[in-house]
Parts: sequence; structure tokens; C-alpha cells
Amino acid sequence: MTVVALVNQKGGVGKTTVTLGLAAIAARRGLSVVVVDLDPQANATSGMAVWGATRTVDDALAADRDGSLGPVLVAAGWDASAFEVPPRLAPSSADLAQREPQLSTDPIGAQSRLQRALIGVEADLVLIDCPPSLGLLTVNGLFAADRAVVVTEPAAWAMDGVGQILRNIGRIAERRDGVPVVSGVVVNRLARTRDARYWDGQLVEAYPDLVVRPAIAQRAAITESSAQSLPVTAMSRAGSATAVAEFERVFDEILGDVHAGL
Repeated sequence: MTVVALVNQKGGVGKTTVTLGLAAIAARRGLSVVVVDLDPQANATSGMAVWGATRTVDDALAADRDGSLGPVLVAAGWDASAFEVPPRLAPSSADLAQREPQLSTDPIGAQSRLQRALIGVEADLVLIDCPPSLGLLTVNGLFAADRAVVVTEPAAWAMDGVGQILRNIGRIAERRDGVPVVSGVVVNRLARTRDARYWDGQLVEAYPDLVVRPAIAQRAAITESSAQSLPVTAMSRAGSATAVAEFERVFDEILGDVHAGL
């Protein structure tokens, strides 16, 4: 099982968009996929058309025992017929916002609760949508992950944010025998503006070995898929096929070695 944390300490860069796009591509390829919504805003949960979940990630973290995430998992609300193996979700809720200060009172197991909770979960790929901070929720995501993917947008201060999160991933990897490994930096929401192209170029120049090509372009099809709680692969408006092709190529760059049956 490959576990990937999608991170950035800056909000509004589209981590959830990239998480769900990669989940849809993986599921369409026949991989067994689990999305863990570790953000109290629960955008991945609503994006996968799940509402009113009776058990959430908060319950799994509160349990503090091996395998506590298994009973939390639910099927995505997406059309199951579109996938060989429909993706599953560990849903979030606003209650998760109160879990972080409670974790800070645990001097022994605060960082590894999600890692313990994932024990026994069977999947080819787990994608963890982390909150936009380096609090204990994100640290839990990184401690549970084999790989980390940094999501950013081509805008001012993007390089500072990427540099900061890369340093913090490195600090965690030093404590975990080299994991998580950084699989890449995904540039999201690349607009057709001179400013966006400039900052995209700056990111490539600063991190030539990490920035994944292609960037995910800013498209109405992606925005509408989120608004309609549909996978981008289900959209049929103009630009949808190009958006899916971009996600396919990004998937191949960072997760191309993950295959069904691993």
C-alpha cells in the first residue's frame, strides 16, 4: 500500500482539487483508492459527495488504536459504475478542528495516531488531504505517509511556501529513516496570464528536480466538478478532456509505479 500526503502550509492552493483528481484517475485505472480527509473544512468529503457521515477521521484519531480507520471508511458518492474499483473515503467533519489541541496533550502518541489507524486498511493507494498548516493534523499525515506531494499555485510567495514545507518534510523524514520521500511539487491553477507564467517559471528554476510537468491549468471544468461534487473524469464540458489528460500525466509522473494488486 502506497500512502501519499498532499501538503502545503499555505491555504487556497487547491490541495483538495489535486487529491480528488488523482483519486479519480487511480480509481479509473483499477486501483483500490482511499482518500483520507484530514482537513476540518471537509472539502474532500463534500467533493466526493459524502454528507452526514456518522463516523469520521476524528473518531479514528480519538480511538488511538491500530486499525481504527477501517470502520470509518465509506464509499464515495460518485457514480460507482464509472470505476472498476469505486474509491473510498475517510470523511472529515468540523469536529476535527478540536482534535488538534487535544492531540497536543499526548506527549507520546500525538504524531502517529493516523499511522496506527491505517494499520489493516487494504488499498493500493491512500491519498491524505492535509489541512493548510503544519499543526499536528498535518504532522500525522506526514508520519503516516511513504511519500509527500507539495501542491502550490504559481503566485507571489509560492516559492517561500514550497521551501518552508519542504524543510519541514525533511525534518520529519530525518526522524523516520528517510520517509516520506518528496515525490514532486504539483503546480495547480496555472492561468493564462504573464504573472502566472512568470511564477511558474520561477518555481521550475528553483526546484527543477521536483516540479512536475505538466502544471494543472485553471479550467472551468475543474471548478465545476468541485461545485457539483463530481470527479473531473465525469465532466463533459469544454476543456474536460484536456484537464483529465493533465491529471493522467501528473499521476504518471508521481505515482506511475503504483499498480493494482501491489
